[in-house]
Amino acid sequence: MSVVRRKTMQRDVVLQVLTEAGRPLSPQEIFQAAKAEVPSLGIATVYRNIKTLLENGTLQPVELPGVAQRYEIAGKHHHHHFHCNNCGRVYEIEGCSMKEEHHLNLPANFEVEDHVVVLYGRCADCVQSSRGEAAAPLDT
Repeated sequence: MSVVRRKTMQRDVVLQVLTEAGRPLSPQEIFQAAKAEVPSLGIATVYRNIKTLLENGTLQPVELPGVAQRYEIAGKHHHHHFHCNNCGRVYEIEGCSMKEEHHLNLPANFEVEDHVVVLYGRCADCVQSSRGEAAAPLDT
């Protein structure tokens, strides 16, 4: 028997935050942004809603080596991620240059079934601030 979950304002805000961010967010980033909309929101409520949204297929986890798990809206086209070593934000990188197996220089008779690419560096805001330019405000 499937459990019917009612729609809640808190869940709507969690989804809104993820949609507007346009990038994978950690539970803490979701909490900070959602708290601006719902000041009484607690971190446990954020985790409960993430769990529900994962179970119903609305969200998917983004796992990167060495960093806290993040979440993004499910159902997007294949893409990769960029992790800023300075501020810790994770961004989506659209497209994939690894779709053509002949470009990968694979050994004979190898077949690629899946892949994950994570790029590491500094995001535009962090590059600007290191040059002494005015950086855009953090949107965590």
